[in-house]
Amino acid sequence: MYHFLGSLRKLPLHTFNTGARKIHTAPLRSLFLLRPVPILLATGGGYVGYRQYEKYRDQKLEKLGLEIPPKLASHWEVALYKSVPTRLLSRAWGRLNQVELPYWLRRPVYSLYIWTFGVNMTEAAVEDLHHYRNLSEFFRRKLKPQARPVCGLHSVISPSDGKILTFGQVKNCEVEQVKGVTYSLESFLGPRAYAEDLPFPPASSRDSFRNQLVTREGNELYHCVIYLAPGDYHCFHSPTDWTVSHRRHFPGSLMSVNPGMARWIKELFCHNERVVLTGDWKHGFFSLTAVGATNVGSIRIYFDRDLHTNSPRYSKGSYNDLSFVTHANKEGVPMRKGEHLGEFNLGSTIVLIFEAPKDFNFKLKAGQKIRFGEALGSL
Repeated sequence: MYHFLGSLRKLPLHTFNTGARKIHTAPLRSLFLLRPVPILLATGGGYVGYRQYEKYRDQKLEKLGLEIPPKLASHWEVALYKSVPTRLLSRAWGRLNQVELPYWLRRPVYSLYIWTFGVNMTEAAVEDLHHYRNLSEFFRRKLKPQARPVCGLHSVISPSDGKILTFGQVKNCEVEQVKGVTYSLESFLGPRAYAEDLPFPPASSRDSFRNQLVTREGNELYHCVIYLAPGDYHCFHSPTDWTVSHRRHFPGSLMSVNPGMARWIKELFCHNERVVLTGDWKHGFFSLTAVGATNVGSIRIYFDRDLHTNSPRYSKGSYNDLSFVTHANKEGVPMRKGEHLGEFNLGSTIVLIFEAPKDFNFKLKAGQKIRFGEALGSL
């Protein structure tokens, strides 16, 4: 109460002449003046603080060996996150990355990035930091030929550097995003309207979506999710010998896809922009999907010049298709294991979904770090 009275004394007084005596009043409206920026900062800071506390508490419980059930974001939390103009911010970030840095500034800027994200520059084809004119060139740096030997003993290799989030069989048309959180296979890949472009016939309408992908009796459908951190090598390669017959581009959102977000937002990969490449390998259906993320508005496929990601104009929930099977090319685009396939602007996620015989075995552990060229699995 005393503080309130003290604050009143400090307010400027206005004088009104009533004819009989002068009355001094304080502008009481100023006491109730709302300041939206401090309120938003306080509310947002409190929410972030609470989320960090929950994360710290769950880590403590996990160290004790207790399994923590995933706590999924509510619809309003997802809607609030999607209202953030991440596509616009990512385009701005992309333009900033293309600004040429002064020669003297390149080493300190790149050194800070290397220190922050643990980049191993001894693997880079060009180690001299002054060589990279802008951040975009530095992000897309190539490796020395001997830095990533391609495993020849196993049929499927890692297409990129990264961290293994999940892998295994696809069950009930649901794919694991992270442990305990799934997404719809059909929502992720989209409907099979382009089946006439593929070298195998579509299943009947009464079959499940999974059965439309599995083309050979006795085969199973498998998946593998690889998360690329900002410090990882940003190019991705062909994981096996296969033929790409179709590309489907979903514009979508550009939310973060780090493992924490993948545990929080259900069907995160279905919300985000992604490029789905489908075709076949020696055991049937094979697909590789490059998923975009915040500040990863640029996904490039080297043989697809018509692809333009993070375009300012797009329709929510839309997608566009491109077939590589033409009258002149009946097969599509052949890819050899380890061949350059595409690149991200910063870092994101690769999702492999493919069919293989039941005796296919992954040579992986969930959460392990992996490098391009190392074995994912084999028969």
